Amino acid sequence: MKKMTTFVCVAAITASLLAGCGSKTAETTAASTEAAAATESASTEAAVEGTDADKEAAKKVADLIDAIYVQERNDNTDEQCKEAKAAWDALTDAQKELVEGENADPDYFGRDTGDASKDDPRNQDDIGENELLVVSFGTSFNDSRVKDIKGIEDALQEANPDWSVRRAFTAQIIINHVEARDGECIDNMDQALERAVANNVKNLVVQPTHLMHGAEYDELTAAVEKYQDKFESVKIAEPLLGEVGDDASVVNDDKKAVAEAITAEAVKTANYDSLEAAKEDGTAFVFMGHGTSHTAKVSYSQMQAQMQELGYENVFIGTVEGEPEDTACEAVIEAVKNAGYKKVVLRPLMVVAGDHANNDMAGDDDDSWKSQFVASGNFDSVDCQIAGLGEIPAIQDIYVAHTAAAIK
Repeated sequence: MKKMTTFVCVAAITASLLAGCGSKTAETTAASTEAAAATESASTEAAVEGTDADKEAAKKVADLIDAIYVQERNDNTDEQCKEAKAAWDALTDAQKELVEGENADPDYFGRDTGDASKDDPRNQDDIGENELLVVSFGTSFNDSRVKDIKGIEDALQEANPDWSVRRAFTAQIIINHVEARDGECIDNMDQALERAVANNVKNLVVQPTHLMHGAEYDELTAAVEKYQDKFESVKIAEPLLGEVGDDASVVNDDKKAVAEAITAEAVKTANYDSLEAAKEDGTAFVFMGHGTSHTAKVSYSQMQAQMQELGYENVFIGTVEGEPEDTACEAVIEAVKNAGYKKVVLRPLMVVAGDHANNDMAGDDDDSWKSQFVASGNFDSVDCQIAGLGEIPAIQDIYVAHTAAAIK
């Protein structure tokens, strides 16, 4: 306001002088410029003072976010989640853009990932004697949680009407994120198992939505074993890809079914009548998994072997972590290029389309898979299909079959 007032006054004086004394125009213009510069300087100083206050407010929120960005729940977690959200809501839009911490950024609360109210945390009591506990790593992307995780849970509930389907996430970081941002409370493994005990569940079947017998599956098994004697029967069903096998050439019915299901969905989404039609058009499909240092990483190589066994020559398997090494982005780019394909479709080999799918695969940063494929200069087009495996009906059917086998 001060700057504007100064400008109006100077403009009025200048107009008056121009009307009566044309010879003083240059002098008056110089004075006007000097006055405007002085006003700008004062305004900048005030802005700097305001920025310091903004940074302080933003840092407080960043610290609160970092405090709940942890894998261990404590007695104060619920209150910490509420405090972080309240502090975020109190920031101005400009202050929100300044939030930056070890793990904090404006997207923690600010990114729109869909409507959380469409989800069901499945943390209700009144379970009954038979519980089917569906355990997922989890995702903070609301739309994906509804389509993928809830999609699997809904299919399992429909197939098993005599069992109560309940949910647990293994990632406390994600549980805290969803609770703080959306007010949705999801059980971790211990909470879910304690709930089952308190509800006098007799028969417990645990269905992991994990891809393989990896680190997450091992942790799940260890958690369940601690409660083994609390129930009359406890069964853990197979993850999506079934047994791991000894080497990269080992395939099984689960891997075959998954390979067929995900390829068919990708081909349909890309508007091809068949995989062969896509091949003739020079299109390759690349499925990006997470990758792992666990011995189960051979599962990714087995999926590539399964694609080859099915004759899917234009389908490739990669991983964000580059483990196994031949699934690293650079290796996959080279493989697709050497095979002669000029069009690429990227799609996640993950149950949910969360952070990895949206950022590591389809993001605009230089290190995303999309950016690296484009930067290679080897391809005419690079498209992304951001969709998790969990929303594919044929994938849901595999989980239903695994649960049925465990129940029997």
